[in-house]
Amino acid sequence: MNPDDGSFSQLQANAAKLKHDMLMETQEAESAKAADFLRQFVRSAMELGLVAEPLFARGYGGKGRAKTPLRGWYLKNDRSLAVDTEGNYYILTTDLSALDRLRGVSPKPSSPPLILSQGARDGESMDLTVKLSEILPTWRRGEAG
Repeated sequence: MNPDDGSFSQLQANAAKLKHDMLMETQEAESAKAADFLRQFVRSAMELGLVAEPLFARGYGGKGRAKTPLRGWYLKNDRSLAVDTEGNYYILTTDLSALDRLRGVSPKPSSPPLILSQGARDGESMDLTVKLSEILPTWRRGEAG
């Protein structure tokens, strides 16, 4: 195969696409598993009467905060990640204007990871199940086998 005939670059493009597709499949499967964990946690929390608190969005760099219509539980001490009472995962750090801080914001749910803050520079990455167990040690008791 001659690298100048175009077929080599086509092979490279196909390999890159295949690698990307496999990565996306893996991320989707991990996110689905994390979503199951969050739903199980919320179900246990509600059954046991763990009080959900109002969730606030924080501005980048700690610049202000804004109300949200959400209630749930924070997943990090800095309150940047949370799960709401419906089992949705939120990243609560965002760009906030002065108007946002007055009126509030409505964050959109994100796909949950199995590892919180993976790759973050703050060194606070943590397995989702470990963090959920810190909040509610008995959340997995109803899990089958």
